[in-house]
Amino acid sequence: MAVAAPAPVGSRGKKTKEWKSPDEGQGRLAAIMLSPTFLVLILVIGLPILLGIRQSFYTTGGLDAQGFAIEGDQFNGLKNYTAIFHGATADRFWNAFYVTTLFTVVCVVIETVIGTAMALIMNRAFKGRSLIRASILIPWAIPTVVSAVLWKWIFNANGVANDVLGNQILWSTDGIQAQMAVIIADTWKTAPFIGLLVLAGLQVIPEEVYEAAKIDGSSTWNSFLHITLPLVKPALLVAVLFRMLQTLAMFDLPYVLVGKGKPSVETLSILAQQESVNTRYGPAAAYAVLLFLYLVLLAYAFIKLLGADVIGDAAPKRAKVKGQKRSKVGRSVAKGDMP
Repeated sequence: MAVAAPAPVGSRGKKTKEWKSPDEGQGRLAAIMLSPTFLVLILVIGLPILLGIRQSFYTTGGLDAQGFAIEGDQFNGLKNYTAIFHGATADRFWNAFYVTTLFTVVCVVIETVIGTAMALIMNRAFKGRSLIRASILIPWAIPTVVSAVLWKWIFNANGVANDVLGNQILWSTDGIQAQMAVIIADTWKTAPFIGLLVLAGLQVIPEEVYEAAKIDGSSTWNSFLHITLPLVKPALLVAVLFRMLQTLAMFDLPYVLVGKGKPSVETLSILAQQESVNTRYGPAAAYAVLLFLYLVLLAYAFIKLLGADVIGDAAPKRAKVKGQKRSKVGRSVAKGDMP
C-alpha cells in the first residue's frame, strides 16, 4: 500500500512524494542520519587504505641517468611486489610470514584455553568474585608497550624469570627463547580479553538448563561439552577472530621486548616498519598491502567456515527464516480449510 509523506504547511497544490512502504521513508531517514558516520569511516579507514595501495606502486628517491637525486615519487608498477619474492628479500619475507603465523596460531590457541577457563571461574558465584574479576582484567588494561617493558625486566639476564628457573637464559637474544618470551607476555596480556567476551556469553545461558541436565544425571564435563560450549560458541568465535586479527598485526610487543633485527621475532608489521624507517616507502607499503590481504583472507575463511557472527545479525536472520516457514505452513493449512 502506498503511503504519502506528510505535506508541510503552506504546500497546498504541490505534488507530494509517495513512498512505496513506511520502511522506505524510515530507511532514507536512517541513511541521512548515518551518513556523517560513513563519511568519518571513509576518511579514517578507506582513504588510508587507498593511499597505502597507491604508494605500493611507487618508489621514492634514487638517482637518474645523470646521477642526480630524483625528487618525489616515481611510478614503479609491480616491481615493489615482484622484488619481495626474489633473492634475500624473499627469504626475509617468508621468515616474517612464518613468524607472524606461528605467533598467531600458538598465542590464540593458548589464550583461548586460558581465557575460557578464566571466564568459567569468573562466572561462578563465590565470595570475592568481584576482586577476582578485577585482578584478572588488570593485564588487559595495561598498554602493550608498558607490559612489554615490564616483561623485558622480568626476562632480563639477572631478572625474576632466571631466578625462578635457576638458569641463565638470554631471553632477548635471537632464538626460540625470544619467541617463548613473546608468547608468554602476549598470553599474559590478552587472555583476559577472551575471558571477558566468553564471560558475556556465559551469563546469558539460563541456569534452568544446567538444573535440567543435572536432574537427568549429566556430569559436569558432559554439561560443559554439550551445553556450555554450543551456547557460548558465538561469543567465543568472535573473541578468537578479534584476537587472531590483532596477533597477525603484532608489532609493539616483540619490537620492545626483544628488539629489532632479530629474525626469530620479526613479524610482517616489523618488516614493513623497518622498510619505512629506511625511507623505502614503496616496499613498505607493498608489505603492508600483503599483510592486509592476508588478514582479509583469513577473516573471510574464518567467518565462512566457522560461521562467526561478527555483527550480530545471525539471530534475527534465523528468526526471520523461521517466521517465513511458519507463515507458509499457516497459509497452506488455511488453503486446505477452504471449501
